[in-house]
Amino acid sequence: MTSRARLYAIVAACAVAAAGLTVGITLATRTPTPKRPAGQAGSPPLALDLGVRTDPEAVALRRAANLYNAGKKGQAARIFARYGSVDAQVGSALAGWPGGFARLAALARDHPRSAVTQLHYGLGLYWRGDVPAAKAAWRAARNAQPDTPYALRSEDLLFPNFPRGLPTFVPSFRAPAGLDRLSPPKQLAYLEGLARTGGERGRLLYGVALQRLGRRISALREFEAAAAQAPNDPEPQVAAAVARFDKGDPSRTFSRLGPLARRYPKSQSVRFHLGLCLLWLGNLSQARQELRRARDLGPRTQLGVEAAKFLDQLAGIKPR
Repeated sequence: MTSRARLYAIVAACAVAAAGLTVGITLATRTPTPKRPAGQAGSPPLALDLGVRTDPEAVALRRAANLYNAGKKGQAARIFARYGSVDAQVGSALAGWPGGFARLAALARDHPRSAVTQLHYGLGLYWRGDVPAAKAAWRAARNAQPDTPYALRSEDLLFPNFPRGLPTFVPSFRAPAGLDRLSPPKQLAYLEGLARTGGERGRLLYGVALQRLGRRISALREFEAAAAQAPNDPEPQVAAAVARFDKGDPSRTFSRLGPLARRYPKSQSVRFHLGLCLLWLGNLSQARQELRRARDLGPRTQLGVEAAKFLDQLAGIKPR
């Protein structure tokens, strides 16, 4: 593994772990993020994301998606055939690969504003070697439903030199006791209620949960509302800045974090998230500097501990 690949693997793993320690929304209900293929052998990956749904169809489609991605297309196809949702139809089309491409193309044509169809149509095109058309489909997925995990997956494919996913805001405070004992749907419902009654901290926690579920725009709305409630607290402003991260235009985040660092030079949240976002750019030297500052501002705080974890993981990687 190259230094760059190792860096990005560490960034993605540590960021998810940090967010999970704070909020506790489990990833167990989500299907894997597709990997960008090296060639056109085999079948395109299937990346269904059903959030925290636990209804029978969601359970069945997750099982079918896992079977498909394990190479058991026949078993997966029989499950997909039971349902008429767009997600199930996409699964059925891919389960019939390569013959199912025509069906996949028809789904993309009939549902031009569906991110799940455009994402997978793009993957199908890529597998057939039509890279420009694949990128156009992924851009369509991102533009059609930007507040979905399918848009984020499309962004991953459009910008393969970045780590997968996006930086996630990490609060400096812990979630309410017992939250991790609730099921994912109940966690989300609880946090939504807390956002309405728990002040800016409630909104921050709910925003992180939404980020974890791929709902970047909804998360940004919560963070901006929290910032409006507490205009002199840097933490909600940091959250809103992080939530603006765009691989096509990282300045949307850094144009806000930079002024916050000057205004709040001793804010651990500012320093931690500046370091986190710099890692997403691959700027290892400056990221380490900011993470050390964050750690030194309070080694035993939640953010201080998370900063130390990053620094330990990054210790063996040399800057480019």
